[in-house]
Amino acid sequence: MNSQGPQERSITEAAADWAVRLHAAGLSAAEQAELEQWLARDPRHPQALDFARQTWDALGELRLEPELAQPRRAPAAQAPVVRRPRRRRLLPRAASAAVLVLAVTLGWLQGPQALLWMQADYLTDKGQVRTVHLADGSTVELDSASAIRLDFNQTQRQVHLLAGSAVFDVAPMGGEESRPFVVESAGGQTRALGTRFVVGRESSQQAWVGVLQHSVAVSLDTPARQGVSERVLQEGQSARYDPLAGVVALEGLDLQRATSWRRGVLVFDRQPLALVVEQLNRYRPGRVVLADSTLAQRQVSGVFRLDMLDTALVTLTRELQVQHFDLAGVSLIY
Repeated sequence: MNSQGPQERSITEAAADWAVRLHAAGLSAAEQAELEQWLARDPRHPQALDFARQTWDALGELRLEPELAQPRRAPAAQAPVVRRPRRRRLLPRAASAAVLVLAVTLGWLQGPQALLWMQADYLTDKGQVRTVHLADGSTVELDSASAIRLDFNQTQRQVHLLAGSAVFDVAPMGGEESRPFVVESAGGQTRALGTRFVVGRESSQQAWVGVLQHSVAVSLDTPARQGVSERVLQEGQSARYDPLAGVVALEGLDLQRATSWRRGVLVFDRQPLALVVEQLNRYRPGRVVLADSTLAQRQVSGVFRLDMLDTALVTLTRELQVQHFDLAGVSLIY
């Protein structure tokens, strides 16, 4: 958990005020100069402003002007997960800044998860896998520690993958449904040309896509510095994209194994122990740490049940003939 002293709180308050002013209207030349001076005064200021602006965006319909307060249109989804209602309220600048200070402070205290909670319509905790049924007939299977936000309107069905990975089983266009289905994540878009595909967000600028049925069109929001900026993937194909390398085909990726979490298991076939540990940490409470770096490349094969990962860890260390020690939620392998 993080904490804020008086100086950090002052920075948070100033960043919140600037975020509200930037969203309310364009700055005058004098205000712009004042902002640039404030940003240059302390290396913490740009980071604080970025976080405040992200948090303000995440607050959704808390806006200063009516024209900025248009609510997002999204279907009333039927899902085992209860979707949080969004309320539209207009606040004066001072009240808006106060709300933003509170939200930013909570974000600093609780980390990125607090911001994600505000942004997401549906999300899963570590170790959870859930299926969401959308109003258009599509379904989304959310992997562990994953989150999505819906932006359905009259022209398209857009889903923002904010964290983790998800499998999309898309209701096809035809009849009364004329809107394309698009998944946006990490600076790229995946448009359904068929029915079923998976998208995994690896960072704010990198994601991967795999086609389980039919085809998809993958494109970057801005042209790649090198390589292609768009690519059509057929069934069984996959690709990774980022702004530097573009959309790059992934050869030899086993999509059934990569989405084995849908069946309640993790499957590894001659994978390095470091990768196995990384995956265990996505699904298992606490954290597994390799205390001996020389073990990282040891190969692991096996099928581990998601509901028995503690047992899997015991089995794994026994088969590799290594030791593990548990202390306060941390499992050391050495």
